[in-house]
Amino acid sequence: MGRRARGRRLQQRQRPDGAEDGAQGGGKRSEAGWEGGYPEIVKENKLFEHYYQELKIVPEGEWDQFMGALREPLPATLRITGYKSHAKEILHCLKNKYFKELEDLEVDGQKVEVPQPLSWYPEELAWHTNLSRKILRKSPQLEKFHQFLVSETESGNISRQEAVSMIPPLLLNAHPHHKILDMCAAPGSKTAQLIEMLHADMNVPFPEGFVIANDVDNKRCYLLVHQAKRLSSPCIMVVNHDASSIPRLTIDVNGRKEVLFYDRILCDVPCSGDGTMRKNIDVWKKWTTLNSLQLHGLQLRIATRGAEQLVEGGRMVYSTCSLNPIEDEAVIASLLEKSEGALELADVSSELPGLKWMPGLTQWKVMTKDGQWFAEWDDVPHNRHTQIRPTMFPPKDPEKLQAMHLERCLRILPHHQNTGGFFVAVLVKKCSMPWNKRPPKLQGNSAQSRQPMQANPADPTAGGAADPSELESKPVAGIGDTEIIERTENVENNGNRKDGVCGPPPSKKMKLFGFKEDPFVFIPEDDPLFPPIQKFYALDPSFPKMNLLTRTTEGKKRQLYMVSKELRNVLLNNSERMKVINTGIKVWCRNNSGEEFDCAFRLAQEGIYTLYPFINSRIITVSMEDVKILLTQENPFFRKLSSETYSQAKDLAKGSVVLKYEPDPTKPDTLQCPIVLCGWRGKASIRTFVPKNERLHYLRMMGLEVLTEKKKEGAVLTEESTASSGPPEDEMSAEQRAEPAAGPDAAPSSDPAGAALPR
Repeated sequence: MGRRARGRRLQQRQRPDGAEDGAQGGGKRSEAGWEGGYPEIVKENKLFEHYYQELKIVPEGEWDQFMGALREPLPATLRITGYKSHAKEILHCLKNKYFKELEDLEVDGQKVEVPQPLSWYPEELAWHTNLSRKILRKSPQLEKFHQFLVSETESGNISRQEAVSMIPPLLLNAHPHHKILDMCAAPGSKTAQLIEMLHADMNVPFPEGFVIANDVDNKRCYLLVHQAKRLSSPCIMVVNHDASSIPRLTIDVNGRKEVLFYDRILCDVPCSGDGTMRKNIDVWKKWTTLNSLQLHGLQLRIATRGAEQLVEGGRMVYSTCSLNPIEDEAVIASLLEKSEGALELADVSSELPGLKWMPGLTQWKVMTKDGQWFAEWDDVPHNRHTQIRPTMFPPKDPEKLQAMHLERCLRILPHHQNTGGFFVAVLVKKCSMPWNKRPPKLQGNSAQSRQPMQANPADPTAGGAADPSELESKPVAGIGDTEIIERTENVENNGNRKDGVCGPPPSKKMKLFGFKEDPFVFIPEDDPLFPPIQKFYALDPSFPKMNLLTRTTEGKKRQLYMVSKELRNVLLNNSERMKVINTGIKVWCRNNSGEEFDCAFRLAQEGIYTLYPFINSRIITVSMEDVKILLTQENPFFRKLSSETYSQAKDLAKGSVVLKYEPDPTKPDTLQCPIVLCGWRGKASIRTFVPKNERLHYLRMMGLEVLTEKKKEGAVLTEESTASSGPPEDEMSAEQRAEPAAGPDAAPSSDPAGAALPR
């Protein structure tokens, strides 16, 4: 209680005379408060200013600009999803329609600033704007723009993401064949960027690479799933582990077990967040050096674990939204020192032309929460040794310090390009970490006795309590590769696992928290449900049917999902040590009475772009006018569609169909990207199975103003479910809610019993 009382007294001292106390029960909130209706927070923190002035992180003469920028609200930034073939169409729509309408617009006598592209982001796919929510609601033109942003965000075509947050994935330089680990991934905006990089070529449905996105918080993992689902990729897996002790995985390579090393690792660690003051204004009153001192140990453990799992020649990006060298350069310097030459800082100064940044510090001091400074570890009194650790100081040896090239780190300051504050370091692995080079023991049991102690995953911010010097004195955090393979083979030789079934790991081996996950069950090659599907859709012989999976071991299979071959390998070989929350995309859904239509499964829109290259029948080519009718009317009869569409549909049996729009290059004013939709050929009509936001997206790309047209045309468009903190609702039901109400000629409804099965 004493600490809370002191905090209240400090807050009262910081509050200027006359400011109303909105924090007290029933108190009136200040009119001058933040837009969200918070009580007024004074953007002053003398300790913060004293600390960073002393460390000289800001160039001389720029301090007032730096503090002035921190006190301004953060401008909104958006990123166009780059991997879809219609990114250019969205960009064209933004620039030539929505931004044009803002050019001469005034709100409350002030001219609205037109959004500008971020100079350093490739292909004009990221933009920043100073428009606030308040202004967006005041003008019909801005309201329209706001609706566009909301809808396109929900359908995965736009991400509203902080500008500096876009930098780490760009510097990771990921390619479609890379195996990528995102260690602290929630809420998922950076993960989304990585998925886009895998799908740089949209003509390749299954890139060789994949993204494993991890987070320690079980609830935040479901937010991560929601973000990743918007991009409909078969190459993403969401797992739930403490990043500082994330298990090392094995894969099958030509019948032999090998350790999985990642080509790229994103290590965006938990931090004190003082670079986010423009967005999270609570940081102003809560900031203290103690936060950084407590987090340093956890950050170093996570970075070390990442470095262990990186392949030789691979690249790891370490980043924080903190300006504090204790969380930034100190972690990197300590990691480089421990690596004994295995890691080096990459020079990325030319990789993002247009980005302004400050080089990393080579000298810094450590300050306690009560303002006491220490320049080196030897100065720290004994009673401070639990709070301040030797890894927090720069190396003493000038030659060693110079060889580290800490100036290659990037610190982004808010006033340079009107952004948040950020720190990034890019590491390249030259050889194995020193503690992974020790010779393997021949006896399999000895591996058990040397298993590393695991950090408690319950509290990701409690890293400061652990002694970072243990990392230095006992650098055996990485288990030898041979031992891991031996242990894996021992587990598998016990015969405890059914072929093709990847259940959740047993709780005795790990502390598991949160929701119980269903198993992942791959469809056996001789499963009788597949031949009718193959025949009905004339699937290409190259279709990878071994990659099909369900989430149930018993009863009828309601949904079929697909993963890439590489993720299948990971799932089958690591189910005993890995807690998988979600993977795969839905490609087929069972119909209640589907057997009547020669095939029990209809196509799912979520996975159609992955599945379409393998489908050779039941494809109807439609015109742009047909697409407009199909997306705005409930069950349009054949006679409403073009004669070409009717002639293709009339000879088809009833059931699921693919509706494909191909752009006409001779008509540059029309939509210039292909569209693939799932539909149902009824007795005398065709209906689409497309979620609401995707409908709105396609209509918008074709020049239809959805806000007015949707009422005029009579489309039934209901709200889709949003992500919740628990397991997301079954997407079948979400899709059903997004579909038109069934008419007399509609497709058979999907079986509601499926809602209890997969996620």
